[in-house]
Amino acid sequence: MSNHQTVRFLFSHLPFCPSTFLMIVCFFCGQKQVLKQLEPWCELKDKVVLVTGASSGIGREICLDLCKAGCKIVAAARRVDRLNSLCSEINSFGAIGVQAAALELDVSSDADTIRKAVKEAWEIFGTIDVLINNAGIRGNVKSSLDLSKEEWDKVFRTNLTGSWLISKYVCLLMRDAKRGGSVINVSSISGLHRGLLRGGLAYACSKGGVDTMTRMMAIELAVYKIRVNSIAPGIFRSEITQGLFQKEWLEKVTEKIVPLKMQQTVDPGLTSLVRYLIHDSSQYVTGNTYIVDSGATLPGVPIFSSL
Repeated sequence: MSNHQTVRFLFSHLPFCPSTFLMIVCFFCGQKQVLKQLEPWCELKDKVVLVTGASSGIGREICLDLCKAGCKIVAAARRVDRLNSLCSEINSFGAIGVQAAALELDVSSDADTIRKAVKEAWEIFGTIDVLINNAGIRGNVKSSLDLSKEEWDKVFRTNLTGSWLISKYVCLLMRDAKRGGSVINVSSISGLHRGLLRGGLAYACSKGGVDTMTRMMAIELAVYKIRVNSIAPGIFRSEITQGLFQKEWLEKVTEKIVPLKMQQTVDPGLTSLVRYLIHDSSQYVTGNTYIVDSGATLPGVPIFSSL
């Protein structure tokens, strides 16, 4: 009987407490193997991940975290100087060979430009296992009566149309490669019924559309073993929310309204969930929207205007 089989037998047949079981596993498997079994998605060695909007905020932090898990990163964004800085930082961590590569990409570009960029991204490491659609803009804060069509179109081109086109061309390559894959769309609580804030019509509608796109593509792509999920973050520090974090009322909202009474950090708030959705242990998970907001949008929580 192998060490792993022995541990499994003992755990299923004897009434060990968790600490005793952990000691047994440590004895047979060693500390590193224990950590691997308890948190299997801590290690994602050689998974190739394309991250859009990677030059700052949530996208940058996701890239930095995933490289520590062993992923190879294609960091995509418009600002090449920031991408080069990010990739240099990742490649200096000590891994053998190139761990991260920069890709100039404006997700609001036309379809053919995006198709060519996706092909280039695929060729960097010879595949793409995971796509993280993170790029997005909030747009100007204006009421539905003051919002211009140009502003509406700009937000939708970036947040919804861009995410769809990138997903389309990446998933076509995934389908042809017959290896499956995972698509993770970063939406927002603004796209949910209880996450609406005044002045964000285009943003809220586009992010609600991302969640709908997630469910539709999950249904259609399951036959190719491609999973599609979205993450709806609450208020995290990022380039989009930097103005919000300067508001004096935010601390009051956090204290009086948010159930967990804490402002969230991307790592581990989002990065841990991203790792799980990348790992093969989430192979049965598709078509879901994961809300990560400290409980702010739960039914029964007072709305902001009640303050």
